[in-house]
Amino acid sequence: MSDPVLSARGLAKAFRSGDRRIEVLRGVDLALAEGETVSIRGESGCGKSTLLNLLAGLDAPDAGTLAWGGSPDTGARRRATYLGIVFQSFYLIPELDALQNVLLAARILRGPGAAELARARELLDRVGLAARAAHLPAQLSGGERQRVALARALMNAPRLILADEPTGNLDEQTGGAIIDLLLGLSAETRTTLVLVTHNAAHAAKCARQLVLQAGRLG
Repeated sequence: MSDPVLSARGLAKAFRSGDRRIEVLRGVDLALAEGETVSIRGESGCGKSTLLNLLAGLDAPDAGTLAWGGSPDTGARRRATYLGIVFQSFYLIPELDALQNVLLAARILRGPGAAELARARELLDRVGLAARAAHLPAQLSGGERQRVALARALMNAPRLILADEPTGNLDEQTGGAIIDLLLGLSAETRTTLVLVTHNAAHAAKCARQLVLQAGRLG
């Protein structure tokens, strides 16, 4: 049996607020198979984004272990090839057009050449933005900006996509379209997806639904 795309065991994280120590995560276990779609719901402030940051290797747990594809190496270069991240706030570079924003993911690994340029154009076409490739983020709607962010997340053909409230800044109809696109692309490319959302209808579209409560995932 192949290693899980991602395996987390006993992840714990706490923060200090004055003299108080707030335990946000209290031993989270999670294993993800190739192509699996998993949603994580929970009340505001329960630690969903904290958990996603740990899974992405953007922050270190106080306790527990994390492995991508059986390897504990979660350095920046491996992160750039292994996973794509979609945030609520898009995080596009305002001075770069849509095409250049998608190419940013490739720049982390190498200077983008003809093959990378062709892939970026293909991804923009796949998310319905081929005609908007030369537009700056300010010239795009919220839904279009999130589509650019999704194309950027897929640029390096990752095994895993982590999506943190990707519809939080969008209206209901646009948000639903983004979720359908995200799930469709995940299925098409066999990319594992973890979707953090407060929306029960969006969460129900994933094959496995989990809830983060009292610092534990179940």
